[in-house]
Amino acid sequence: MNHEKLPSIPASDPSLLQGKIDKLTVELREVLQKVAAFENILRAYVADEIIAEQELSLLYKQQKKAKKEKRLSQKKRGKNFSAPQGLQPSKHTKPIQKNPEEQKEKKRLYREAMLYVHPDKFSMQEEKLDLATEVTSKLIDIYQSGDLATLQAYHAHIFSGHALIASEPLLKPTAMDGNAYLEMELQALQSQLAEVKGRYTYKVLTTYANPMSFKEELKAYYTDRLAKLRKRTRTKA
Repeated sequence: MNHEKLPSIPASDPSLLQGKIDKLTVELREVLQKVAAFENILRAYVADEIIAEQELSLLYKQQKKAKKEKRLSQKKRGKNFSAPQGLQPSKHTKPIQKNPEEQKEKKRLYREAMLYVHPDKFSMQEEKLDLATEVTSKLIDIYQSGDLATLQAYHAHIFSGHALIASEPLLKPTAMDGNAYLEMELQALQSQLAEVKGRYTYKVLTTYANPMSFKEELKAYYTDRLAKLRKRTRTKA
């Protein structure tokens, strides 16, 4: 009996997968451009507040850590032990800048780097959020106590993109066909697009009649946030 061989039906046609990938790539690029442009406008509008918030947040963490260490020290030595004051913002760590132009350049580099790597930009990327917090902490320290050359080097390191790259274990290569790779690429693009569309700024862009009105909401948020942080970090004279 002569049996004709039926054509096999691929689970996913490579050309269809590639078409979906190309379409998603274009959409992702367009959405990213719109969101990035809008976020840049917002960051420029509240640049001073963003930087002040990050500095005060770091100071608050340092003070909490110092208080915890002080309590532990007192507990170990006895209730009557009077421990020295914990970590306070030093008035002597920041060198006096004799060159106004150098100080101006340090401030410019610091602001550029801080706005580029501020943790708020990575609120939806957990794997980068901790790194961004660590980088901004180091940036503040270099700005306050380092020299211009050190700040220039760290500024270049941040903008090279290497500062936010976490070391990850190498994955063992696995055999896969072309379709499997395309499906993985498609899933990655879908995930990226969902992440971008999940940003609050994207929702503002797509739901507000006048997205630019959000600038004032953001300003009010930072004003309130800074007032609370200043109250928390206020030290007794």
